Amino acid sequence: MSGAALRAGVLEAIVLGGHILLYPTGVLPERPASATHERPPVLLLHGFTDNRSVFVLLRRSLGAGGRRQVEAYNYSPFTRDLRVTARHLARRVEEVCARTGQDRVDLVGHSLGGLVGRYYVQRLGGDARVRTLVTLGTPHSGTRVAPFMDAHPLVRQMRPDSEVLAELRAPAPGCRTRCVAFWSEFDGLMDPTETARIEHPDLLAENVQVTGIGHLALPAHPTVIAAVRRALDGPRPIAVPHPGAASVA
Repeated sequence: MSGAALRAGVLEAIVLGGHILLYPTGVLPERPASATHERPPVLLLHGFTDNRSVFVLLRRSLGAGGRRQVEAYNYSPFTRDLRVTARHLARRVEEVCARTGQDRVDLVGHSLGGLVGRYYVQRLGGDARVRTLVTLGTPHSGTRVAPFMDAHPLVRQMRPDSEVLAELRAPAPGCRTRCVAFWSEFDGLMDPTETARIEHPDLLAENVQVTGIGHLALPAHPTVIAAVRRALDGPRPIAVPHPGAASVA
């Protein structure tokens, strides 16, 4: 095992320990707030079996200075079809727009949450409401990891040959949402790791490679958090060098 892989593994263990402690704080849905902000509101979408507690650090950073309203959307832990969750997300987006007076929102999805956001954008007309979709370690082309979990319908929908991913491979002409996909060669839940890239001819997509960071650390690492902020601040390229053991390239 290389030194970089070892450091990424240690970081994953540390993040996992912290997340286990914080997990109970994110079980209940939050109370939405109404306020006027300079930038579009941001909705955070967690991954499989997770909740909004995974975004504690990212949320704090994105909301700093009061420029954005940042909310986390907890979808049901009993969800069996991400397409149903995407329809629920569509209703939540409409509610957020009505409450904040904004016409569009930004979405940030970790893992499965990124697929939910992408399905809403591509298949349910969400590109009319979503300005930017940021995904963190999302299996856009499907992942083959953990075959023993295929009994769960959501896991089957994340397989390369699933109906959901076939729908996302279909043409999406005129899609207006800008997509930014973060992926890492040390993401142990992406098999292959490049599956977290968005490869679609009709999507305005930028793929940002992260080095030295695993799956759980993606929404918590300062380097990625800073890059996500840049992604939501404007359309300029995100792929800039960053010093240190973990970097965005």
